[in-house]
Amino acid sequence: MDLEDTAARLGVPLPEVERVHRLAGDRPPVPLPAKADAPAMLDRLAVPPDDAAEVVAAWPDPDSPLWTPELRWLLDRSTALVRADLGGHGWLSPGPALPRERGPAWRHLYVYAYLALVDVALEYHRAHGIAEAVSWTTLADLGRNLAVDRRMRGEGWPVMQSWLTLHSRGGLYELGRLQHHRGDSALSLHIPDSGPLTPESVSASLDEARSFFPRHFPDERYTAFSCGSWLLDPQLREYLPDESNIIRFQRRFELEPHEEQEGINADVEVLRFVFRTLTTPLDRLPRTTVLQRAIVDHLQAGRHWQWRRGRFPIAG
Repeated sequence: MDLEDTAARLGVPLPEVERVHRLAGDRPPVPLPAKADAPAMLDRLAVPPDDAAEVVAAWPDPDSPLWTPELRWLLDRSTALVRADLGGHGWLSPGPALPRERGPAWRHLYVYAYLALVDVALEYHRAHGIAEAVSWTTLADLGRNLAVDRRMRGEGWPVMQSWLTLHSRGGLYELGRLQHHRGDSALSLHIPDSGPLTPESVSASLDEARSFFPRHFPDERYTAFSCGSWLLDPQLREYLPDESNIIRFQRRFELEPHEEQEGINADVEVLRFVFRTLTTPLDRLPRTTVLQRAIVDHLQAGRHWQWRRGRFPIAG
């Protein structure tokens, strides 16, 4: 495969194709499940019906005219790249962001990669004694993210395609209200869009993690829970009541000194997660909740939100 020609045909920078080629090496690709099994798998992964129908209709059949040689190459190399880092928990891009407006194969290429890797992830989970219910709950984040991307009219996916490699590699587990991301000495907490962030649901998830990781990853030692999020921005206390779920979540953490995080724009992240849009003018955003009003008023005043990191001991 001529990498320069492949990059040109994919419409992406050559270094990104070279990176995929280098990381995947000559490892074999991970095969997709049978197309006949796809609807049941997509349902179990909580993929919304409209997205599931698109995925099945554009399935990479050998004779599909939708799948050009460069797309098939990228799909194969992407699955090989991710499987090569099975058990890893660092941020990993499965490949370049594609011009998704070119059609369903382009739009969902990394969804097919994820589907191919489901059995790889399940096998890894079984080897660590993880219950099937936890496995499928964790992997069903695919459906949640596709729903977000549809709501955002395609603005959300480039971040999500890398985020979902954590699930495929066994780096992250959804335990109750929170997702727990393996690390070096701390378990990083992520907050999925799955309902109120009540203190009771947070405490229950933390308690589950305290027993889950020593049982299934006994060679790893975690001393703290950590989190990096705009939800930890102390400026929110100017707007939200002391007993709000967000402020009570903040109180669990000892914040690190504020530093700008490379590659993270907190204003963008707030808009992404609160409003699920990056292009709607501020004066047209909804103001239904206290949080929505706070976000808009803060930005309209010319102020900016902060991405803050904090942690607290696991023992407790």
